[in-house]
Amino acid sequence: MDYIIREMKAEEYPQLRGFLYEAIFQREGEAAPPKNIVEVPALQQYIKDFGMWKDDICLCADAAGKLVGAVWARDIDGYGNTGRGIPELALSLYPQYRGQGIGTQLLRQMLCLLRDKEYRKVSLAVQKDNYALRMYQKAGFQIVSENSEEYIMEYRFL
Repeated sequence: MDYIIREMKAEEYPQLRGFLYEAIFQREGEAAPPKNIVEVPALQQYIKDFGMWKDDICLCADAAGKLVGAVWARDIDGYGNTGRGIPELALSLYPQYRGQGIGTQLLRQMLCLLRDKEYRKVSLAVQKDNYALRMYQKAGFQIVSENSEEYIMEYRFL
């Protein structure tokens, strides 16, 4: 599949709502949560007023003019937060575009962008049984803590 990774345009930020929904890990055989789950305040902090904070960064995967995936970073007190000044990542793809290496490319380019912006660390949360865990580990993320359902991971820039 042909696609490009690029910075998301401000007028495209409303699409983060759909990508946030897709970022919610859904186990095989479980009913999908309602689409309005993204209105929960704990989730809204990932996208509300995106682009208005100085540290908001977003890349997207564009396949012939259609956004098929996104990775974004924001300094929030989210599920995978490991400290003030350490942005937290969220990454998602629409289901039909998963397993094709697009997520890995989004992640790699975001890590390069964050390194160039001189961040020392970036964090995320991932469910222990999420297939994306291996992608994060291969990219160099390390588990720094955990709870019953998820790992909190950090990537440290050299």
